[in-house]
Amino acid sequence: MSDPRSDPTIAAYYDSAPEETRLAQGPAQLEELRSRELILRHLPPSPAVVLDVGGAAEAYAFWLAERGYGVRLIDAAPRLVEIARQRNEHAVRKLAACNIADARALPESDESAAAMLLLGPLYHLVQAADRQKALSEAFRVLRPEGLLIAAGISRWASALDGLSRELRDRDFAAIVERDLCDGNHRNPTQRLDYFTTAYFHRPEDLRREVSDAGFDVEGLYGVEGPGWILPDFAERWNDPERREILLRVARALESEPSVIGCSAHLIVVGLKPR
Repeated sequence: MSDPRSDPTIAAYYDSAPEETRLAQGPAQLEELRSRELILRHLPPSPAVVLDVGGAAEAYAFWLAERGYGVRLIDAAPRLVEIARQRNEHAVRKLAACNIADARALPESDESAAAMLLLGPLYHLVQAADRQKALSEAFRVLRPEGLLIAAGISRWASALDGLSRELRDRDFAAIVERDLCDGNHRNPTQRLDYFTTAYFHRPEDLRREVSDAGFDVEGLYGVEGPGWILPDFAERWNDPERREILLRVARALESEPSVIGCSAHLIVVGLKPR
């Protein structure tokens, strides 16, 4: 894949899918809450400069700006960037910048940021060389001892999603089969809930890619734990006591190598050496 902005499948998906509201629904609510926990656990104190690369769905940029961080938002999807710019016009704590750009060619100076969120680009760069370019750019723009928080999608996410929703569609079964074989997710259907062109990582491969880019890996986490696949997730999430059980299990299993991959999303934390 070349520039994700020019990939027609990915561009069409983000022009149509309501990514800006996704995290307010279903198991994605667990993804958002747990991702925020992990981000706050590792970020340096505000008012550090944070680059949110691939973050135009706004889940984390304005949330961090409200906490005093200097946030520079970058995304390859023009529609999402425009929504973020409109919101920024009325925000009490504004983003420092909001730009359309490619994660492999960031419009940022060398060693200009204390931290970077890379919570989307890696799984839309299906070629390993392109993922390394994005990680090399992260290394370039981060200061010594700067922090990278990067996300991947688990190799087994589609299989577990199909199990949870009891999807019996033959097209979906073929998608899962390829995902399990080589991680290259392709959706030849018109169903947005089958996602779009992506690469699904094994946890150890995500760790290795970040390490190969020069970062010291500080942690590798399963975000949701197993709770996201429960058929009665909505009922559990809407009950405060049962929600806490979902969170407690996710936290307890987040670093256990044998079960990290049961999460739909993975987060790796890397530190740029001094």
